[in-house]
Amino acid sequence: MSVGTYEAGRDEGREEPRSERGVLQRALTVVERIGNKVPHPAVIFVLLTVVLALASHLVASLGASVTYTAINPETHAAEQMTTAAKSLFSADGIRFAYGSVVESFMSFTALGVVIVAMLGVGVAESAGLINALIRKLVRVAPAKALTYIIVFVGILSSVAADAGYLVLVPLAASAYASVGRHPLAGLAASFAGVAAVFGVNLLVKPADGILTEITNDAIRLVEPTRSITITSNWWFGAASVVLLTVLCGVITDRIVEPRLGRWRGGAVGLGPDGESLEPAAADHSRAAESRGLRFAGLGTLVVLAIVALLSLPSGAPLRNQETGALIGDSPLMNGLIVAITLVFFAAGVGYGIGARSFGSMKDVIAAMEKAVTGLGGLIFLLFFISQFIALFNFTNLPTLLAVGMGDRLEHSGVGAIPLLVGLLLVTLALDLFMSGIIPKWAIFAPVFVPLLMRLGVSPEAALAAYRVGDSPFNVLSPLMPYFALIVTFAQRYQKSAGVGTLVALMLPYVVGVLVAWTGLLLVWEALGLPWGF
Repeated sequence: MSVGTYEAGRDEGREEPRSERGVLQRALTVVERIGNKVPHPAVIFVLLTVVLALASHLVASLGASVTYTAINPETHAAEQMTTAAKSLFSADGIRFAYGSVVESFMSFTALGVVIVAMLGVGVAESAGLINALIRKLVRVAPAKALTYIIVFVGILSSVAADAGYLVLVPLAASAYASVGRHPLAGLAASFAGVAAVFGVNLLVKPADGILTEITNDAIRLVEPTRSITITSNWWFGAASVVLLTVLCGVITDRIVEPRLGRWRGGAVGLGPDGESLEPAAADHSRAAESRGLRFAGLGTLVVLAIVALLSLPSGAPLRNQETGALIGDSPLMNGLIVAITLVFFAAGVGYGIGARSFGSMKDVIAAMEKAVTGLGGLIFLLFFISQFIALFNFTNLPTLLAVGMGDRLEHSGVGAIPLLVGLLLVTLALDLFMSGIIPKWAIFAPVFVPLLMRLGVSPEAALAAYRVGDSPFNVLSPLMPYFALIVTFAQRYQKSAGVGTLVALMLPYVVGVLVAWTGLLLVWEALGLPWGF
């Protein structure tokens, strides 16, 4: 089934949209064309692995190593560490490359998360629940507010770990298509909210607790009695959420969507592999849809009640068994994707029963099988990504890069504000090579937090600067585990879409978010506003 076509756009041989005449739009089109001419991502990662092997051998031959102080996230102790470069051509390197292939692939977190999430999402999609929710959202939300709602929900979705990538991004694309707007604009807006603004939230995320602990361990290197709380960046985060929601919405409506041209296609479901997941019944009556939504709500409430019973009482199994904490490092938060999958599964089954789009459990099982079967192309690509990341980490080059850049900035002799901006920029640059918000902070915190404190800058400001630097490039880094998944989602609506398409879509967000967010950080520090409470 065709999902629609461009009314305008060079790929389709039609007249170039009016928006292409602008300098910015022409530049983005050039970026897209160049990016889409690169080989298949799997081939790119194979070539990168060859380059990595050569680079690791050269750096190891030169005897490169670094000695640094880092916070151990498990013991919370500041430890003196020495890390040397390892060659992939050495005996150890060859043994690791040969013997860790399966382990590196199976331990790649994104693989399990995608498969588990799609079991629930596939049921909800095939039942027709996703399309029903989209229709409900479109009827309730003002047309002009749709973009801002999607961005805002995307920012909040980071509290649920990776659910935003797996659920919100395809849902947003479908929502745009259902109202005659270009689905790639909805995809871009949601991806920006989920990834480019990942560092802040109105809610406490699992990573916040670990970042706070690492920061406190760094603070105690100079002031043993001082500490910050898990909400130490909340006011700054709240202001960032408001500012960046508006900014990303404006970028979507004024820059990204006009460049894409008009979309001519109907509402469509989105499968995980870019193929259509046909609902069991395409056209439900309003009464059947309403009954299905009531049943879906009942199924959701049952799952939430079970999760509440397992988490809210004192000593509940989903609490941290040592501290009793529910938020932060707890089984509930660490396995939140399971709860989300169960919610979608129960809601999907409930909708299917209520709307009669599922006749038996065979339909439910068929929906789950189809969702997982459709992940073949993505799993193939994740294999190459997982191998490259494992080999990259083995060589210790990410640590050498992080420590080397940190040392240069530490000994640069610049003032407090330039140093704060320097921390932001170093984090930003390193995010292209070293994913994960926690590992980099474990290295940077014991260096920059004491240094900035001696210059009169609070540790809260240092942590805020790190949050700003760690987020914008998430939408451009091929090493980000879900980058390939978003490209796959884009191909659902534009078969020629590739890495270049996604990069061109997201570049305006990266520039806008980086400039506006850095400005907010500096204004906040200059005015001496409270970072949190």
